Amino acid sequence: MNREQRFERPPEPAASAPHRPDGSPPNGDSQKTNWFQELRGLALMLLAVLAFHSFIAKPFYIPSESMMPTLLVGDRLVVSKYPYGWSWVSASFHILPRSNSRLAGRTPEYGDIVIAVPPDKAEDYIKRVIALPGDRIALVNGQVILNGRPIPRLVEPPIQIPVDANAPCDPATYGNARVRKPSGEMVCELATYREILPNGATYLTIDHMRQRLDDMAEITIPEGHVFLMGDNRDHSADSRAPAAPFGNGLGGPVPLSSVGGRAEFITFSLDGSMTLNPLSWFGAFRSGRAWHSLRPMLAPQGAEGGESDERR
Repeated sequence: MNREQRFERPPEPAASAPHRPDGSPPNGDSQKTNWFQELRGLALMLLAVLAFHSFIAKPFYIPSESMMPTLLVGDRLVVSKYPYGWSWVSASFHILPRSNSRLAGRTPEYGDIVIAVPPDKAEDYIKRVIALPGDRIALVNGQVILNGRPIPRLVEPPIQIPVDANAPCDPATYGNARVRKPSGEMVCELATYREILPNGATYLTIDHMRQRLDDMAEITIPEGHVFLMGDNRDHSADSRAPAAPFGNGLGGPVPLSSVGGRAEFITFSLDGSMTLNPLSWFGAFRSGRAWHSLRPMLAPQGAEGGESDERR
């Protein structure tokens, strides 16, 4: 071999261009986003949420004091949509035309807390079922007379509702009901009664003054209707109160096709003190209200024999 002969190193293969972790080349030629598929996925997700809200359950916010002491302004709860069947009112946002027809319709029970829509506007009211189809109902001095008999109405110790931004106990509405406890806590102390319906469903009501809705001549509930009342009897626009243009109530018995669901339980409650500052969020939660069931309790046998309403 020639001394000057040199062994040449074979040429190295050209380095391949690095690939991205997803295998796409680095030259910017990756597949473009398919916006049609993205929008379709979002639309399907939205439809799934609307279907769940319309057919299964939806969250609900309490905006008024008409159901105190059972429900307070700031309570968040779950309303099931299927217990009484489905109708025009089941759809989210009430976008369907009004109709008397129902699918798999069922009748509520005494004492159920339900969502209903008045005849003059597509707005949800939350009230309690007091009378069923075929019942006769009247009110005398705030006492419910059902099928010719006063329902048991027992005097309870005055309820004490803590005063906060969502339960201010406005003196213009409740007079001198604000009371400071020995601990320094300010509460709203209101006259309280326990009613017991024919099926044993029992609940507390507030009745602290005389007003025009305390009296109502007897009416018969038509078939396919229910009579609804708020637990805060002096401050509830319910079946006792006329609908528009003469009032903002339910205008009498409510068609079952306008009953959109049953209140099941409270998820959480806010006292109105929450601000944009995240540090205020946890302090705004009311203690002891989360996961509280809203199905009426059943009175023990013989409870009707308690102290009757002597105030009236």
